[in-house]
Amino acid sequence: MASETSLDRTDFAILRLLTKDAWLSNKQIAAAVGLAPSSCHERIKSLRARGVLLGAHAEVNLEAIGLALEAVLFVQLGKLEVEVVDDFVSSTATIPEVRNVFLVSGRSDLIVDVAVRDMQHLKEIISKHFNRHDVVLRVETSVVFDSRRQHATPLP
Repeated sequence: MASETSLDRTDFAILRLLTKDAWLSNKQIAAAVGLAPSSCHERIKSLRARGVLLGAHAEVNLEAIGLALEAVLFVQLGKLEVEVVDDFVSSTATIPEVRNVFLVSGRSDLIVDVAVRDMQHLKEIISKHFNRHDVVLRVETSVVFDSRRQHATPLP
């Protein structure tokens, strides 16, 4: 992965634009940063190749697709062996309803963000993927009533 020092002001300008709107065309980005479209295209290709730009993702209205409930699960694990934790985090990340998995310090070992249809669906996910798993000691659940997301990355 590229170090911060290998990126210049133009690279950061491109990253700022793309984190705010990944649908900008190469021509729009080039005009905004003062590059020829071909040079801008090469910069973006380089940012991808160096592992700085990892992808672009669409923001979806969860309610519009039938996922009316979002919850945060605070998971405490019984075994904190590296391999066991890595396997559990990896398997948790593959659950379709899981939006984010964070391995954290503190009272919980994992924080898991899920999007589900309703309370019954949430109960099924917790029961099937967490409560029945040997490594899980405890799951505490908080329903998200409202949220605000910041998609832009803080850049120098």
